[in-house]
Order: sequence, then C-alpha cells, then structure tokens
Amino acid sequence: MTTTEKTEPKVEETKPAEATDKPVTSSSVFSMFGGGAKKEKKEDDEDRGENSGSAKAQREAAAAAKGEDEDAPESEDVHFEPVIKLTEKVETKTNEESEEQLFKMRAKLFKFIRETSEWKERGTGDVRLLKHKENGKTRLVMRRDKTLKVCANHYIVPDMKLSPNVGSDRSWVWNAAADVSEGEPEAVTLAIRFANSENANSFKDAFLSAQKENEALFAKEEKAEEAKEEAKEETKEEAKEEAPPAES
Repeated sequence: MTTTEKTEPKVEETKPAEATDKPVTSSSVFSMFGGGAKKEKKEDDEDRGENSGSAKAQREAAAAAKGEDEDAPESEDVHFEPVIKLTEKVETKTNEESEEQLFKMRAKLFKFIRETSEWKERGTGDVRLLKHKENGKTRLVMRRDKTLKVCANHYIVPDMKLSPNVGSDRSWVWNAAADVSEGEPEAVTLAIRFANSENANSFKDAFLSAQKENEALFAKEEKAEEAKEEAKEETKEEAKEEAPPAES
C-alpha cells in the first residue's frame, strides 16, 4: 500500500432518502413557515365545532337578524279606533247640587244602641252643613270615607239640643227625630268626636247658627201652613152656607 492510499480520506457512500408515499403539497411547504397547515386545522376545528354544537346555528341566526334589521322599514305610528265611543259623560248625582256648603270638618260619628245600651261607631269622614239655595234650610250630612255612604242626614231643627259628652271636651251628643241616612226617617241619638276641642267648638258654633236660621224658617213655614188650613176651613164653611137646603 502506498503513502497516497493511506492519507486519502475514505468517503462513505450516502444512501438517498427513501421516498415517502405522501406527496409534497404547497400546504406542507407553507407549514414549514407556520402557514397553510395551521389554517386548514383551524378551519377543520371550526367545522367540527359547528357540526358538534350550536355555534353555526347561532351565527346564522345572528346574520339573519342583522340582515332583517338592515332591510326592515322604519316603524310607523299605529292607531286603533275604539270599538265603542263614549259620547255622553255620566254624572253621578248626590242630591247636593242645589245646596251650598256652610261648614266642613273631619270627625267620627257614633250611634247609641238602646237595646244593648252601648255606642256603636257609624263612620269616619267629613261632617258638613248644607244650606238649600231655594228654601234656605240647612241640614247636617256626613259620609263615610272611601265608600261615601251616608251615615247622618237630617235637618237641624229648633228642638235639637247639642250637649257635651261626659268627660270629653271634643265631642257632642244630640237627638235627631228624623234621620234619613238609612232611607226611612228614624229617631236616633248621635255623638260626634273631633280631633281637638277647637274643632269641636267650631262645629258647635256652626250648628247653633244654622239652628237659629232654621228656627225662623220653620216658624214662617208653620205660620204659612196654619194660614192655609184656616183658608181651607173658611172655604168649607162658605160652601155649606151657600148650599141649598135639603128637600123635606
């Protein structure tokens, strides 16, 4: 063996790389730089998610709603005609239209029950004195709160006596011979209580003043009735005198 053969390096033969069955595509090339393969994988994941869940349906619904909003016309004012037209206003009459209010005060009313000898509450509300515009007579009217049901309704006649309630400076007691709050005239004993003595005294002053005016009106009316009766009697007597004598 020569010197040249000893110093020459031995070159080993390299075998060519075995060819793979999978062909090289453009996506595999781009995958070397972080491109195509990842994108395809992302799209595959999205398709897989859509097929396995409701994400796709939700996106389609959102897109459809967006399209409807864009294409929908502007809303118009909608007007509906009433089925029944109220042409007349219904008025509730209280039989107080021809009267003027002289006094008004909040109070609580009681009625004396003779059978059990006890006081029973009749209602809480505004007690009022109403004067008729034509005949000038004044009556006492009281209605319950909320329901407005009448719990006292009578004229303030001359023979009424307003007495203080025993042991109280803010309440009064009186007898009414013809209270019509229940519909029919009824003789009742009533008591009324106010928030304080000042209100009670104000009611007393208004009550007595109305009673004095009514006394003059009732006296005048009584005289007119008496004169009317006398005229009737005179007419009867005259008719008897002018009548022809009965045949015998």
